[in-house]
Amino acid sequence: MFHKEGFKIIIVTLGLVIALSILANIFVVNTTIRGGIIITLIILLLLVLQFFRNPKRNFLVHPDNVLSPVDGKVVVIEEVFEGEYFKDKRLQVSVFMSPINVHVTRYPVGGKVKYSKYHPGKYLVAWHPKSSEENERTTVVVNNENFGDVLHRQIAGAMAKRIVNYAEAGQDVNQADDSGFIKFGSRVDIFLPLDAKIKVTLNQKVKGGITVIAEK
Repeated sequence: MFHKEGFKIIIVTLGLVIALSILANIFVVNTTIRGGIIITLIILLLLVLQFFRNPKRNFLVHPDNVLSPVDGKVVVIEEVFEGEYFKDKRLQVSVFMSPINVHVTRYPVGGKVKYSKYHPGKYLVAWHPKSSEENERTTVVVNNENFGDVLHRQIAGAMAKRIVNYAEAGQDVNQADDSGFIKFGSRVDIFLPLDAKIKVTLNQKVKGGITVIAEK
């Protein structure tokens, strides 16, 4: 199963692979070179298919939990000052996604979307300390009955050139539903109340809609 954000790219890539394979068969006489070209094209197609996969999952939805919004590795757990929306201290948990991870972004909690804003910016590597403030990004805040306002921020990385955000202020959203998609690698930051009980550790691998990031 593939995510809708990948349909166009998959079709274009498939067309290019078929066309270039046909051309290689016609114009490349050396069988070794021709075979190498075709194998490279197939690998390219497989990588694109892998990137846009959207596997079916039994999400662990629970009102007392904050779920990981994405697949990846936990790279930050710290108390920080969040200056865009809260303008006070929050617990930040950041998940880095490599190009081989599923890149669907899911709502970590359910509730009503209070804030959704896109920010153009740079394309620093996603683990750069300033990427959360200087890179292209979207900030979404969902008001949840148990946790209050929970902010998650999609951040573009050096490879990510497009962030897709579905959240609109005023929407009622469900935990683990699609919040957006980041194309070709990045990270997502989550900002939680200081009394939230963090349930993950640094370098832990997490799955979107499955791994519990925090409890009340």
